[in-house]
Amino acid sequence: QLQLVESGGGLVQPGGSLRLSCATSGFTLDYHAIGWFRQAPGMEREGVSCISGSDGSTYYADSVKGRFTISRDNAKNTVYLRMNSLKPEDTAVYYCAAVPISRWSAPFGKYDYWGHGTQVTVSS
Repeated sequence: QLQLVESGGGLVQPGGSLRLSCATSGFTLDYHAIGWFRQAPGMEREGVSCISGSDGSTYYADSVKGRFTISRDNAKNTVYLRMNSLKPEDTAVYYCAAVPISRWSAPFGKYDYWGHGTQVTVSS
């Protein structure tokens, strides 16, 4: 059974850092793209970052470039999102999602499989 499980969220002060993890099972990370998305209350879901499981190419939303870093460990079937210099506007539920490389048409296009999310709150 294909699963994605996010962890690592929490409460952090502005300027702080967190590392989110997306543990995957039931599929081969090498043949999938993994994306991180977020949704704040009253807002639409937005793409944050994504990575190709095959060649490691990465993409970032303009709002997080230079602050967030996505990485993968195919041996552990896990994708990470390192978030530095966090701002209050980064507060949201963060989700990871997967799509087969063969159907990955755009960095933040349609993804087939989703985790349940982890809450990130940036506040003093």
